[in-house]
Order: sequence, then structure tokens, then C-alpha cells
Amino acid sequence: MARKSPDKPPRRILNKKARHDYHILQTLEAGIVLTGSEVKSLRAGTAQLNEAFVRINGTKLTLYGCQIDRYPPATDRNHEPLRNRRLMLHKREILKLTVQLVQAGSTLIPLSIYFNDRGLAKVELALVTGKREYDKRQDLRKKEHRREMDRAMNKRER
Repeated sequence: MARKSPDKPPRRILNKKARHDYHILQTLEAGIVLTGSEVKSLRAGTAQLNEAFVRINGTKLTLYGCQIDRYPPATDRNHEPLRNRRLMLHKREILKLTVQLVQAGSTLIPLSIYFNDRGLAKVELALVTGKREYDKRQDLRKKEHRREMDRAMNKRER
């Protein structure tokens, strides 16, 4: 039986629109409470974070809108794809976040879900503020300009 190579980087499920739509102020890592079929489904890479966000309820963090698709082999013990999932952080970290979230316009969103070296599911969270339309256009111009410069440099090196 073939084994996975240990050099292979862990699979990350990304929120691709987050960096386009928001200014990222701070990032942090949190644990996530999952059922067995959800873990299997995440390892298969079938999750979506595009519409997901995090709310603080007292001293608890809850992830809303994260879709983890059903795992077909787990027929009778499957999970609800859009259920709310509890996130795990230390109480003092949650209190710090609560103070920062009071600021107008800031919110907490997931950037990615991944498995760490110990095999535990983690969520990379970001404290963000929304971008205006002109900010998004400026970012696209900068990205395009960098691409053109890289192409010119690569052409010159040949």
C-alpha cells in the first residue's frame, strides 16, 4: 500500500475573494469543532468559505456560512453542510477581539481552513475592514503593473 510522502504540503481551502474585498488588519489561528464526516470531507477538499463570517457570542466564537459538503461514504451519519461551527480560542484572545470588533466597519472572516502538523483542523481568521470600489481598482492596477514588470524582466534575462 502506497503512503503519502511527508514532504507534501497540507491542502488549504482558501477564501479567494477575501483579499480582494477587504483590508486585512490582523490574522490569527483558531481551532474548529468538527464531526467525523466533516473532517473526511475537508481532507477531500470539498468546502467553501466565500460567504463565511465569524460572530462572537459572549465568550464563544461561531463560524457561520461555511459550507462543508456531505461525505458520500458516511451515509447515515452525515452532517448538515451549512451548520454553524464553534471555533476555539483562549478567553483572553476572544476578549481582545471583542474590543477590536467594536470599531465601526470591522468584521472577522475566515481566510483558510487547513490541517496543522499534528493533523488538527485549523481556521485562519482575519480582522478586516471593507474596501471601497476604487481601492479594488487600484489594487488590480498595481497587480497588473507588477505582472508587466516581471514579464519584461524575464524577457530581458533570456
